[in-house]
Amino acid sequence: MAPVTATADTMTRQEWADEVRRLAKERDAVILAHNYQRPEIQDVAHHTGDSLALSRLAASVDASTIVFCGVHFMAETAKILAPEKTVLLPDPNAGCSLADTITAEDVRAWKAEHPGAVVVAYVNTTAAVKAETDICCTSSNAADVIRSIPEDREILFLPDQFLGAHVKRVTGRENIHVWMGECHVHAGIDGHTLRERVASEPDAEVYVHPECGCATSALYLVGSGAVPQERVKVLSTGGMLTAAENTTAKKVLIATETGMLHQLRNANSTTSFEAVNSRAECHYMKMIDADKLLDSLRFGTTEITVGAETAERARRSVERMVAIGSPSRGGE
Repeated sequence: MAPVTATADTMTRQEWADEVRRLAKERDAVILAHNYQRPEIQDVAHHTGDSLALSRLAASVDASTIVFCGVHFMAETAKILAPEKTVLLPDPNAGCSLADTITAEDVRAWKAEHPGAVVVAYVNTTAAVKAETDICCTSSNAADVIRSIPEDREILFLPDQFLGAHVKRVTGRENIHVWMGECHVHAGIDGHTLRERVASEPDAEVYVHPECGCATSALYLVGSGAVPQERVKVLSTGGMLTAAENTTAKKVLIATETGMLHQLRNANSTTSFEAVNSRAECHYMKMIDADKLLDSLRFGTTEITVGAETAERARRSVERMVAIGSPSRGGE
């Protein structure tokens, strides 16, 4: 057994992993890791996936403690769905540039400008924002959520402008107002970069996350005939994983945060997966490292709480989404 004072630097990778799992068992904890986490965190976790799938797992597992290796809003969502469990976030400063683009006050003011509108929130939002909305969605079921709303009702979609634009395209709904928020990492994967990579890799398939700034360009490439339709797929992270397991392509270009490459390469060792933009790395997602995970398990850092009223209202928004149909594998 490694001494309490041991750090990741003083252990081998296997010793560190063994100590993490020992501490998790001792604390009656399950470790959940988002697809964008560091590879070593993904590998040691009991479950890896997108934020909503992991939060739903948090509610169903027997463990009394959830160690969520992700960002703050994800740990909040786990607490909303599993209020009786202790939820730990190894680094409380792990935030989200997309979630930060809108506040609960912003939502209230927007609703006042559009009385009677249905408010749809991407799961990448804080608990306080979810509490002000009518229904949540993921990138994989956003279109189904929109279609569940009567066509004569105005919709306020928040906070991601690129996912909102994608949903407007695929549903044909014109009465959707979209909040102009963005994930700084996905926004940085732009159309120019995508077009250059596609031109340099004429035989590669392309998987594009709908949060990306290049999602419109991807669809334009298909619509213009520059790229065959079967080569370009706009997918959630879970959709990417399923597609990766089934593809026979020699190479696939990936337009999302680079942490996803680890899961894709594990799923299919015969295909080469490369980032459209190799600099598309979320520093918030990489804040949780080997030592911070150890400290969270040893000392209980940092517990995430959500006020009872906020949690109840936010939970209704998530449950309405689930009632429409369970999010597919990897909802983001």
